[in-house]
Amino acid sequence: MKNWVKALLFFSLSNAALAEDTRKPNFIIIFTDDQGYQDLGCYGSPDIKTPRIDAMAEEGMKFTNFYAQTVCGPARASLMTGSYPMRTERAAHDSGLTPHPAMSLNEITIPELLKPLGYKTGMAGKWDLSGRRSRGKPTFRIELGPANQGFDTTLWAETSGCELIRDGEKEVLKKPSKASLTKLFTDSALEFIEENKDEPFFFYLAHPMPHTKLGASAQFKGKSAGGLYGDVVEELDFHTGRVLDKVKELGLDNNTYIIFASDNGPWLREGKHAGHAKPLRSGKTSTYEGGLRVPFIIRAPGVITAGTTSELVSATIDIFPTIAKIAEAEIPTDRVLDGIDISEVFHGKQTELDRPFFFYQHQALRAVRQGDWKLHLPHSELDKTKEGSLWQNHVPENDRPYLTELTLYNLKKDIAETTNVASEHPEIVKQLVNQIELAKKDIGYHGVIGENSRRTQ
Repeated sequence: MKNWVKALLFFSLSNAALAEDTRKPNFIIIFTDDQGYQDLGCYGSPDIKTPRIDAMAEEGMKFTNFYAQTVCGPARASLMTGSYPMRTERAAHDSGLTPHPAMSLNEITIPELLKPLGYKTGMAGKWDLSGRRSRGKPTFRIELGPANQGFDTTLWAETSGCELIRDGEKEVLKKPSKASLTKLFTDSALEFIEENKDEPFFFYLAHPMPHTKLGASAQFKGKSAGGLYGDVVEELDFHTGRVLDKVKELGLDNNTYIIFASDNGPWLREGKHAGHAKPLRSGKTSTYEGGLRVPFIIRAPGVITAGTTSELVSATIDIFPTIAKIAEAEIPTDRVLDGIDISEVFHGKQTELDRPFFFYQHQALRAVRQGDWKLHLPHSELDKTKEGSLWQNHVPENDRPYLTELTLYNLKKDIAETTNVASEHPEIVKQLVNQIELAKKDIGYHGVIGENSRRTQ
């Protein structure tokens, strides 16, 4: 080959490599609904087979102390905004009587953070941030949907079982079968990825499954040893694999961060149609560990060391500032963010976090964690309120924490929260009570807005 041809070829290859190196990374978040901590093979499920997600963990990083929120809407608010859900601002019509927020358009979301950098943004699935019902009256507003929260392309339902909306308009396809949803929304994700493969993109795939009522397609129904619930999770696993395959097929594997997580713990009141949180206690709506400690896996070949595990206390509130750091986006300075940047944890360069406390909420502020210590507030007074009836409808009798006193657990020694050691460590109880009192003023407490909260009444 002549020297000038070699030089031209080298120049072309170098430019192509440079373009790939300088392009902003892509982000895909796969968020499931009511999937318990134990409901993946790599988190110890004895009968649900999830080979594609397990392989994702083997090729990336798995977290064992990762928190979402106790119910669907607040988990999505915390993910999108980087703040505790009691801090985020609600739309004017939202009375605040239910835990599911009608999130104000004044909030800045992940896609709004990325769009100034040239990102294409899309979502498919369950939104759950446009309001629910208050005193039996519908409060859902299409104008609060993802099309007005930074997403270019959307195919969504406000919650499970609702008619679909494309962008800001009603979709022709109304109330599709539950069995079709996992494939339907994954197809939308794959179409978006294909169309935007030449530009940096962010896609949020928010599956309505395995929230009840459950639905599995004929390809998966009756196939899992874990019953219908297992069928649903195994179908989610298969379609997660389709996303991974598409990214690899398009040559985007080394420039795409893919996250898999759940919004809260299993909905135990649903019996055999509910998930599993062992060895954690309780499930959805509870501030015991089973309520909001969830599986979390992130994969980015060549960037995240394969087969690693992090035990650091991390949460959905961390995703906003972390994506901002990785994408080199400008973080808003006009609001309080509760999340912290954990990008160096992802990249294997950080083994400790500057997170002195993590606060647990279910409408009210209920508990706080510092290191291995976790303190629960007494719940007896809280559960006499309207919020208490919601608790009773969701949590089995033996897991209702009608606590008449402060309870302290050491999660390292007692991950199932069975033994109250408050009397043995009064100095730790005092310190954590003081932190809760500060958090009440800062974040908010049981309908009372904190001094630095953005939420409106």
